[in-house]
Amino acid sequence: MDTVIVQLPDTGGGPQAEPRLLRMGPDDCADFGRGAPGRPVAIPLPDQGVSRRAGELTAASDYWRLSNFSRSATYVVENLEGAGEHLKVAPGRLGAPVPFEFSRVVLPSLGGGCHFKVFAPQHAYLDRAQVGPPGEHTVSPFALDATAKYFLVLVALCEPRLRGTSAAVPGVGDVVERLRGGPGAAGPSRSAVNYHIDYLAESKLRLRPEGSEDGAGPLRKREELVDLALRFDLVREEHLALLPSRRERRAAGAG
Repeated sequence: MDTVIVQLPDTGGGPQAEPRLLRMGPDDCADFGRGAPGRPVAIPLPDQGVSRRAGELTAASDYWRLSNFSRSATYVVENLEGAGEHLKVAPGRLGAPVPFEFSRVVLPSLGGGCHFKVFAPQHAYLDRAQVGPPGEHTVSPFALDATAKYFLVLVALCEPRLRGTSAAVPGVGDVVERLRGGPGAAGPSRSAVNYHIDYLAESKLRLRPEGSEDGAGPLRKREELVDLALRFDLVREEHLALLPSRRERRAAGAG
């Protein structure tokens, strides 16, 4: 099972190119840096300001650790779901644990913008508040964070069935339009929505492989996500409050 997914840096394939992913299981390691002739690294960062072997990622059960091999450069790990939340990994620090589910590792560089993204989809959350005998907590087999953007996409997909207005699952364009916020608040792009749907299907809800490869295409994938989410109450009526207010959107459009 993948516990860590690294989105490798763009190598010039253009905005429409599929992101290259490095999937890691527990105890897998991946080094990053410029690399050297005959000694490539798993996560290449072709910037002259980055060491040839700048550091290493190590996957754990539901998080990952970062080692900084530089003698002078501090690395920053940003929480992509937070509001500026980040942690610093000092030069020479080994095995610093990273608690974020969505992270961007940023390195000092000559060209600027030297970074790569790391996802830890197996983060565990308590299913709900429980009262019971002492011992190990029971956690949900589907580790969903209701504050994450992928969860908002899932709620938008489930909304018509939860409200009883339609049995049809929204398309990607419908989700993009539904998640547009109030005045001045832009929603996610089509590519971002597609990415979150794939992330939900492959890493969070772990749809069976044949579910998305039986020739039915993306529609089947969205339908299976909605069916699973509603069957196990992963998305419930109270979650609809997370979506942008339709009244505010209508007012913004009228203005």
